[in-house]
Amino acid sequence: MNQLANYYTIKGNLDNKGVFSAPKGDFYLEQKYLCEVGGKNKTFKQIKDVPNSFLALDEMEIGFGAKIPLWLFGFLY
Repeated sequence: MNQLANYYTIKGNLDNKGVFSAPKGDFYLEQKYLCEVGGKNKTFKQIKDVPNSFLALDEMEIGFGAKIPLWLFGFLY
């Protein structure tokens, strides 16, 4: 979340864009994409009924589908 907040701060144009807390999952991006952060065994159970939802997972080298390796967010630094 820290890296994404930095990205939107540097970008400058924050018209309803940025990182926001979410009632389900961990946070929303641009009030459109929901991210849930967890370990490699985390499932979609918590966010299964939410459109545009993704898992950011630790201990994962390659992403697939709606699963994103957590280390990739470090490239936003």
